[in-house]
Amino acid sequence: MPGSELFTFLCDWVSDPRRVGAVAPSSPSLANLITREITGLHAPVIELGPGTGVFTRRLLQRGIPQEELALVESGREFATSLSRRFPVAHVLCMDACTLGRIKLFDGRLAGAVVSGLPLLSMPTRRVIAILRSAFGHLRRDGAFYQFTYGAMCPVPRNVLERCGLRAKLIGGTFANIPPATVYKISRRTPAVRQISPSLNGLP
Repeated sequence: MPGSELFTFLCDWVSDPRRVGAVAPSSPSLANLITREITGLHAPVIELGPGTGVFTRRLLQRGIPQEELALVESGREFATSLSRRFPVAHVLCMDACTLGRIKLFDGRLAGAVVSGLPLLSMPTRRVIAILRSAFGHLRRDGAFYQFTYGAMCPVPRNVLERCGLRAKLIGGTFANIPPATVYKISRRTPAVRQISPSLNGLP
């Protein structure tokens, strides 16, 4: 990682460690893991909390055109740096909680959301707002990819149920500081009620 990127990351972490949520940028190993299922067919793609752009670069390598990326970053210095590094991408310096209020990609829905936000350190109401805003921009079969340093999914089960979502562990990597795991969060498929066919009106 270039020294300027690391310096920007450390400055943001010192000024607001709860927002940045890590003491070092994500590793290439984690970038590989969190983008593993994403291909060009998922475009457009939304990235929340891209920071120095580690995941962004891997998304480009996965075949997502730069103009099909929306990079949502609340840190002004990070957002400025991202705009210089990815001039064709849609860089939005804003709170991910308010993403649902704006229109992206001329109304086209995204195939995936990649999140580097520190959900574990956020109040439940903020996590719910982020999920609802993100899924409002996702296709029906789209997924929200989230990494965590914790031992469990960073979105509690009761929150998933409240939002009509489910989480699946994708994998983990020890080649990150600290070690991290990735979860795929998607819409829960409604149960199909089985109705037995009747014969002459009888059950």
